[in-house]
Amino acid sequence: MTLKVALESSDIELEHHKIEKLNLFIEQLQWYNSVHNITGAKTKEAIIENIIDSILPTTFIPHPKSLLDIGTGAGFPGLLLAIVWNESATTLAEPINKRASFLRLMSQELELPNVTIYKDRVENLKANPFKLISSRAVSNTKLLLDLTAQVSNNETEYLFYKGSRVYKEIETLNSQLKYDIVRRGKRNYLWIK
Repeated sequence: MTLKVALESSDIELEHHKIEKLNLFIEQLQWYNSVHNITGAKTKEAIIENIIDSILPTTFIPHPKSLLDIGTGAGFPGLLLAIVWNESATTLAEPINKRASFLRLMSQELELPNVTIYKDRVENLKANPFKLISSRAVSNTKLLLDLTAQVSNNETEYLFYKGSRVYKEIETLNSQLKYDIVRRGKRNYLWIK
């Protein structure tokens, strides 16, 4: 399946120049991953599936002014969100050197002036509160909220890419929390507003 077909079948509409950047990302990640092994997504099809998984929330979440992605790894989801939401000031927090190096290289190759790489743990980040904080496969919801307390405020929203445990995690949180869960296959997108 091509990226274009995958986007169409997921009802994701993007401008041509953004699709070109996503295709360049696919090529670069395949090459870089063969040398440095930074993600389990080895095939073009697996990378495309991870891209769709990463950017699907752009179809239901309003474009934020600023975004912090925790543990971006090989770019999922933060770098890809930065391509789609190219007007959002985006910070990618990634403590592992080879992944942070890849993110830095890709932000240059893809000409993403809106991206800043923070090579450290998110709890050490000093910044103004972000409008949206995202994370995929990093930790449980309560810990993510605790780790980002210093870079959030009552206007900050969260987008956490979760599996089936999301419901148990929500039970342990403040019952007055306002959220939606959007499902796609086995993925649960937890959007805390």
